[in-house]
Amino acid sequence: MTRALLGGDVARRINEAFPESAIRHNETDVWVQPDSVAGVARFLKDTDGLDFAYLNALSAVDYVEYFELVYHLLSMRRNHSVVLKMRIYGRESPTAQSVFDVWQGADLQEREVWDLMGIHFDGHPNMKRIMLWEGFPGHPLRKDSLV
Repeated sequence: MTRALLGGDVARRINEAFPESAIRHNETDVWVQPDSVAGVARFLKDTDGLDFAYLNALSAVDYVEYFELVYHLLSMRRNHSVVLKMRIYGRESPTAQSVFDVWQGADLQEREVWDLMGIHFDGHPNMKRIMLWEGFPGHPLRKDSLV
């Protein structure tokens, strides 16, 4: 069975490499600063003992006051997992760093989040809609589009 790494242990390792990047944690999750997510992702993938070579899932949650991006990471080599999260504030043009260069599996997942939630991923090589047509007004899973 896959073992979830303790959020505090992962946060400590992240902060040793990227000071003050891990800003909060609980038992299984680590929240990072949005401007450090690409570097932290590369660190989590390439660091011996962590080896998070697989992005299992990427999703977004609209809490109205902010968006939260959720990255479910898995190391098949070490048989452990962690959940990486970050908050993005602002509804006009929410933006995050792409992790496509770290995990190519982020390609369609980042595009899906862009299409449905309106979060743009800087550095993504093909940031266009995946489910809805170009020119579709808005992003249907945002809570403000329900009004």
